[in-house]
Amino acid sequence: MPYEWQTDGDMRRLRAWPFRSLPRRGFVWFIGVTAVLLALPLLAVLGSAVLWALLPFMLAAIAGIWWAIERSYRSGTSEERLELTATRISLIRRDPGRPERSWSANPYWIRAVIRPGPVEKYLVLQGDHESGREIELGAFLTPEERESLATEINSALSGLRRSH
Repeated sequence: MPYEWQTDGDMRRLRAWPFRSLPRRGFVWFIGVTAVLLALPLLAVLGSAVLWALLPFMLAAIAGIWWAIERSYRSGTSEERLELTATRISLIRRDPGRPERSWSANPYWIRAVIRPGPVEKYLVLQGDHESGREIELGAFLTPEERESLATEINSALSGLRRSH
């Protein structure tokens, strides 16, 4: 799963990140194979003016694929860090090209809730009913991972409540 828990004394830390199915080495191979496969039909028109007419489109296709995958890698640097102690729960979200966002509260009033939202099984940290404040968590995780994470967070929160 693209998240992990760490325990450091009385503090529990959660780090969550988007899953990337294509590693950098695979990216190099993909671009290379794509370039070779796109160049194969050009062998038939070597030495003619048609080659120069088709070549810019082939290069544009490779450049477009390169740009799209690189953009995907940049979005993959998003990260969420949740720190949980007996007196404080805090969440920090880092996204490329955006300022860091943070939130904190007393963990006694917080619970993880799955509800309908912009993504399936939308996971939020919900405060007391009076404030009605909700903080999104793990939008880049799969629905199953969000559901599992909600259970783990609620378990950690109830463990804190029992110990204090």
